[in-house]
Amino acid sequence: MKKSLSRISGGGGEFLSLFHKFIKNCFKLKIFCSGHILYSKTNNFFPITQNGFTLAEVLITLGIIGVVAAITLPTLIANHRAKQLETSLKRSYSLVSQALDMYAAENGERAKAGDFEPQMFSEMLKKYIKVIRDCNVKGVPHIACIPNNSNIDNTKVYQTYNGGELYMNLFDDGQLIMPDGSLLLIENAFQPIYISIDVNGFNKKPNRLGHDLFIFSLDTSGRLLPGGVEGFYYSKNDEYCSLNSTANVNGAGCTYKALYEKDYFKNLPK
Repeated sequence: MKKSLSRISGGGGEFLSLFHKFIKNCFKLKIFCSGHILYSKTNNFFPITQNGFTLAEVLITLGIIGVVAAITLPTLIANHRAKQLETSLKRSYSLVSQALDMYAAENGERAKAGDFEPQMFSEMLKKYIKVIRDCNVKGVPHIACIPNNSNIDNTKVYQTYNGGELYMNLFDDGQLIMPDGSLLLIENAFQPIYISIDVNGFNKKPNRLGHDLFIFSLDTSGRLLPGGVEGFYYSKNDEYCSLNSTANVNGAGCTYKALYEKDYFKNLPK
């Protein structure tokens, strides 16, 4: 082969010398010199066989990868989504708690049910929570980010825990959008004050109570209670956080579980 190379283009000696340098540089730089020859330390060239995958082997491998992806991806996506909802709920809960603490520090007493006229509690929160949009229109409560009363507007933005029609009158005294897109919904026409949080915003599903919408209450002593805890009005788990309940606020009693049960979000009903 060495002789055959030397006959290339007449001046084969010069070509062969340049070719030797090219191969040596490949080895110095640890680059594999592709082709049908292999350079050795004795300056000899040997033909080599290039091995590869057949088309059938490639297709089988891709098929296996596809099956594994189809099995695992839905679980991975669901777990990621569950973690996002959990993190968002805890962050929003913390923001509301801090706002109430700042109010207490500034006023010398805690905010509590009975202290605020309708729609004024949300005005107070705006002083202590960064808000990018106040959805409420004073005097026309149903013209807002979401319809407040399903009897006024037939658009059903939210559902109960198990997909039933939600009683929307708990959300008509204030709607505040926070920088992360979460939505605060206030009801303070009577005692206690209800503070609901749509942790991923009203434009993102599932928009169901106990899934991405959670209710807290502020009682007459200034305690912020997560739905379902002892002392909260909607605290019966078999009625207000149940797959089988027909209550129009089913899901209102799920907030405490969502905050403190490890796998709560992984086990949400479809």
